Amino acid sequence: MAAQDSHTTVLLQEAVDALAIQADGCYVDATFGRGGHSRLILDRLGARGRLIALDKDAQAVAAATRIGDARFSVVHASFAELAGVLERLGLEGVDGVLLDLGVSSPQLDDAARGFSFRRDGPLDMRMDTSRGQTAAQWLETASEAEIREVIHDYGEERFAKQIAKAIVAARQGGPVVSTGQLAAIVGAAVRTREKNKDPATRTFQAVRIYVNQELAHLSLALPQILDLLKPGARLAVISFHSLEDRIVKQFMRDAARADLPIRLPLRERELPQPRLRLIGKPVRASAQEIAANPRARSATLRVAERTGV
Repeated sequence: MAAQDSHTTVLLQEAVDALAIQADGCYVDATFGRGGHSRLILDRLGARGRLIALDKDAQAVAAATRIGDARFSVVHASFAELAGVLERLGLEGVDGVLLDLGVSSPQLDDAARGFSFRRDGPLDMRMDTSRGQTAAQWLETASEAEIREVIHDYGEERFAKQIAKAIVAARQGGPVVSTGQLAAIVGAAVRTREKNKDPATRTFQAVRIYVNQELAHLSLALPQILDLLKPGARLAVISFHSLEDRIVKQFMRDAARADLPIRLPLRERELPQPRLRLIGKPVRASAQEIAANPRARSATLRVAERTGV
């Protein structure tokens, strides 16, 4: 396996266990990555089972094509396009969907992708390099106010104003085109930082989320998934920061709460029923997993089951 393909899957057993795999079921791994979850799902499927994987990263799709299994197929697409993908495949519903959000280790470790401030490379940050503008292109044209808003809202960065001002000032001498340039600009603009955290962490997270429209795509995907789940089917979502976890938590809670009619006399059996049922409490990585894979420290797994409504 190539170095850039190495990836330790977070909450592997917990996420696949949460799907409650049926041997002849049809499942979706909507964020293939390097296939840790997909391979374990395939291990639990029978001969008549089926697994569809999606990923918007062409390198991940290339890795998926190396899985020689007739029960498995992969599509180069965002999970925000899931309804259309399944319609083209002739599927009206599935028995479970898994989302493992955020950026993968191979993306972070490849300097050419521009995700990490630890490795100098072109400031790209696109998960799908076949479309959209790069981080460098956006930073070249965005206003100071736009940059400040993105860094504040998506990075929850208290020094967003100073960082945006520094980026705009720096680009007067030429465009900011590398991860090293951006990290240096942020480092000079941020005077204090949490212990053991690089000053550029929040800014890189914010720009990546914006360039890939990660939160918008998640908000688009969740209602689609709800409509595609068969009764009894499970949705399992692993998130890595508070912004995406908040979206997942609120969506699941809302779908698990029935809208009660106001002041209408109804018997209990006539009350509206929710479309989802929450399964257990949020799951987080064990101390042993965090010790082996520090990236698991921020992971949160939430699970819900489709009701018969």
